[in-house]
Amino acid sequence: MYNALIMPVLADKIFYFLTFVALLSALLVVFSKKPMHSVLFLIITFFCLSGHYVLLNAQFLAAVNIIVYAGAIMVLFLFTIMFLNLKNEEEDKRSAITQIIATVSGGTLLVLMVAVLRQTEMNLVANREPISNVGLVESLGKVLFRDYLLPFELASVLFLAAMVGAVMLGKRDPGDKVI
Repeated sequence: MYNALIMPVLADKIFYFLTFVALLSALLVVFSKKPMHSVLFLIITFFCLSGHYVLLNAQFLAAVNIIVYAGAIMVLFLFTIMFLNLKNEEEDKRSAITQIIATVSGGTLLVLMVAVLRQTEMNLVANREPISNVGLVESLGKVLFRDYLLPFELASVLFLAAMVGAVMLGKRDPGDKVI
């Protein structure tokens, strides 16, 4: 749970601080009234999760999380929210039956999660010697191209097919007029 470069006591304090901030900002994402504030709180949550990745010695995952999620995906969310120009007056009020169903569903999910977490065993790894190259790009590349070469290549063919499909769907016919 801790990086070899950081003292274990300090790493525990950083871990609990990042956990508190991540949980708080995740709750604020859900309960915030304004969509722009929700997106900003979600970015804070992603940065806290990247901090957890760094503490777990997975620097590559931390960098990918920041670049892909906090960068590209959040820009897309912000663009969509600004493009839709949501107003508070246009919000539809949910009926009481919808609120009751949502509350019962959320409560059931909470009870289920607590029941599952009570039955799990926590394996502490505090006495284990940290491995220095676990989360680095070099070891990830070796495993990816040695053990998972076929799924990696199949995923690349799938992405290529998706890109070609997107181009074909977006292409206009020669006779169509631009409005």
